[in-house]
Amino acid sequence: MRKARVRLVAAMMLLAVSAIPSCRPQGPQQRYELRGKVVMVDKRDQTVTVAHDAIPGYMDAMTMPFKLKDARLVRDIAEGDRLQATLVVAGLRSWLEDVVVTRETADPSDLGKSSNWTEPKQGDEVPDFTLLNQDGKRLRFRDYQGSEIVVTFIYTRCPLPDYCPLMTDNFAEIQTALNSEPEKYVKTHLLSITLDPEYDSPKVLSEYAAAHSADRNNWDFATGTKDEIKKVATYFGLQYWTEGDQVIHSLRTAIVGPDRRLVKFFRGNEWKPGEILRELRKDGG
Repeated sequence: MRKARVRLVAAMMLLAVSAIPSCRPQGPQQRYELRGKVVMVDKRDQTVTVAHDAIPGYMDAMTMPFKLKDARLVRDIAEGDRLQATLVVAGLRSWLEDVVVTRETADPSDLGKSSNWTEPKQGDEVPDFTLLNQDGKRLRFRDYQGSEIVVTFIYTRCPLPDYCPLMTDNFAEIQTALNSEPEKYVKTHLLSITLDPEYDSPKVLSEYAAAHSADRNNWDFATGTKDEIKKVATYFGLQYWTEGDQVIHSLRTAIVGPDRRLVKFFRGNEWKPGEILRELRKDGG
């Protein structure tokens, strides 16, 4: 049977008035033509993961998740689609615009499968996961009992500025803000968990922590075995897989209370440090 080629969208362009919100200065924009194949659609995070061709002057061929400037388009894109777009990089933000999609095959069974992913609910007790921190010390979630934990996921080789680097910058901002609140600071712990345990050894994480001025008394960077990392990531509803030296992943950040129960859950990268700080400052938090 001949494959039906259906042009879904001739040119899906965002209106100039609908800018991506950000409290950070975006800096001068760089624009690149991007072509590739959609390998995952995350409707919750409103991202598409694309196995794209090399982008001359910017990036080798690889598979990466991208935000859409017009988030509504995520409803019209499916795994297996061919995608052409303009990649815009502005400081710590990047997105796709001027999106054109071509569908080569249509398999209804594939549509929306990435949304069938369990996530914890507010009030759920977080398991006592075991990991290894940047100093080679074994740590368990129960070690933080009595403190609030802010958890996120990164990997040190992540090339997209608005993914892992942004999560780390956000945590650094939270750390700086709490420095002026000693009582709250000692009762709060930041935990960045790598999704690339084969590369991100304690030594690599230690150097990464130093490069971001992390206070190791209150901010751990954790690794572990593949199974240990998978257990934590899966619990928090994070999707990820490796391709070469890349980790293709969604983003999840959570606040865990002193009783090891989930207080707040954030998807994607749109959350701001102030949102987490407000939760940490609440009475009883």
